Amino acid sequence: MGAELHLWRVAVGEQLIEIDRAPLNLESRLQDWLVRDISILDPRLLVIGREVETDFGGFIDILCIDAEGDLVIVELKRDRTPREVTAQALDYASWVSALSNDRVTAIANDYLAGAFESAFRTKLAVELPETLNGDHRILVVGSEIDPSSERIMRYLSDTHGVNINAATFHYFQPADGPELLARVFLLEPSEVELNTRAKGSSKRRPNLSYEELKALAVQAGVSELYEYAVAALEAVLQKHTTRSSIGFAGSFSGSRKTVISLLPGDSNAGEGLRYRLYKNRFAQLAKLPSADVEPLIPQQHEDWTYVANGGPDWEGFEGFITGREEIDRLASALSQHAHPESTPT
Repeated sequence: MGAELHLWRVAVGEQLIEIDRAPLNLESRLQDWLVRDISILDPRLLVIGREVETDFGGFIDILCIDAEGDLVIVELKRDRTPREVTAQALDYASWVSALSNDRVTAIANDYLAGAFESAFRTKLAVELPETLNGDHRILVVGSEIDPSSERIMRYLSDTHGVNINAATFHYFQPADGPELLARVFLLEPSEVELNTRAKGSSKRRPNLSYEELKALAVQAGVSELYEYAVAALEAVLQKHTTRSSIGFAGSFSGSRKTVISLLPGDSNAGEGLRYRLYKNRFAQLAKLPSADVEPLIPQQHEDWTYVANGGPDWEGFEGFITGREEIDRLASALSQHAHPESTPT
């Protein structure tokens, strides 16, 4: 059973006076508190939507995102039965699981007045991941969780690795003092996370290692060009890996952003080494007008944007590198101004 919470006030003479728990007046008040300060539930979350309408006609109470780019469904229990609250949460999760990067970005920008990226960076202190919604989790919130709901959630977590938990908020109002609020999780969050990793079916794949990326370049017949490009670019930018590429990042007002990516898995000996380049980020680091970037990039290229309607920061080019001289032009343009930080382990 979930933890039962009691509070006592230490009075004069070391006397302990228990503070009676009071009914939480209106679940909507709790929803307002969570939207205003989601850290009372989890400080590692950013709210990206409230009353988010699904394609099935339902409304998710609060939709959040964490620093990994995973979505979190926050559903208030209200007065629904155990079957209703768990079924509703799972129904919403089935819709959330299929949301694309563009759809998540659109939902967040609509709620945050177009400032999703900056809000993410400010609140979570990391750059917006390239892949959003690699996984998701469910948090049911209420003033109490009944035994039947607890059994259902434990079964889903323990047996099937579903990332579901409940948080109860206990409300106290002393006669001679301010209102008090306490939070208790039904299941230990680390236990839920372990069950999800061991038994769940996360969509997230781990980042490729440098060795795996090099092997992909060999398979694609571009290993010599790939190794030359990596050596040239890591001399002026900071390298890192993703689930499909090796990225090279620069520093922008204290934030690290990818400027160029190489995708050996999408390369081939005939066309060359696949790359993507963020035009305006490159121009900023090289201290060039944006219009002067295109003449520097490899001849085989086309316009590309990582996030539709994401603004100039996400715009750029993609194509194929066919020779060392194309790599040299890029590295040379950056070498005067961009300096790599220590490579992360």
